[in-house]
Amino acid sequence: QVQLVESGGGLVQPGGSLRLSCAASGIRFSMNVMYWYRQVPGNQRELVASITSAGTANYADSIKGRFTISRDNVKNTGYLEMNTLKPEDTAVYYCRVGLFWGQGTQVTVSS
Repeated sequence: QVQLVESGGGLVQPGGSLRLSCAASGIRFSMNVMYWYRQVPGNQRELVASITSAGTANYADSIKGRFTISRDNVKNTGYLEMNTLKPEDTAVYYCRVGLFWGQGTQVTVSS
């Protein structure tokens, strides 16, 4: 059974940082592209970043230069380091590996 478990979300002030994790099990994590998406209620899910098995990363323009995606293929875990957070980054963040999704973790940026 495939499981993707996100963690690391929370409430942070504008300008702050958070690090999200996505722990994978039941899937050959190292052979799959990993994605981070985010979704605000009433809006479509937005692709934030992706990283190939070899470590090639791509980013949405809205977060480029502030967020960093990474992965540890030994630990079967992916990460999203988020810096200089803005209120508009508030959303539920989801990881995706292959065709499988995690349950999401809430990130709230507010003073």
